Amino acid sequence: METNFFKSILALQVAGNWKINIVKEEADKLIVSVLFFNDTVGDDARKKVPPILLKGTAEELDNGFFQAITEPVKDTAKLFANMEQFLKEKEQAKVNSQMEKDNILKRDKEKSELQKQYESAMKKADELQTAGKFKEAWMKVPPADLYPEYKDIIHARKAELSDKFPIDLFNDLKTEEPC
Repeated sequence: METNFFKSILALQVAGNWKINIVKEEADKLIVSVLFFNDTVGDDARKKVPPILLKGTAEELDNGFFQAITEPVKDTAKLFANMEQFLKEKEQAKVNSQMEKDNILKRDKEKSELQKQYESAMKKADELQTAGKFKEAWMKVPPADLYPEYKDIIHARKAELSDKFPIDLFNDLKTEEPC
């Protein structure tokens, strides 16, 4: 007796495992349960795939077994492949999403830190100006290239402070006539 059962299984070219149960129902009838599954798929939905149930005589099952299971098994194999691909993409999306959140938090933190430094520098410049130390106050005003959103304010502040610098005696001497 020669059978091609296992060659036919391989010919389906599907990745997965098989559970085949055969129960004798009546004197000449059989019930065959074929469960195709894949334990490597991480989605628990794989456990909900029902078995294929075939009923018939031995001769009917010999003649129509592979015709009856080929399409359902191939469809199930595609379903498992899609489940696995979906889980991988979902995990990748989650990783990317977390990275994006981390980047946004990092940018916000850096922006907040820069804002604090700007406010601190401007406060120090105010204190020095109040004390009449205009050159020191001018030096404490932060550079405009670090804070482009405050560029106009910074330039105006530096101009205001430089107008209040004490007169430079050496520059005034150059304009006087020699004795």
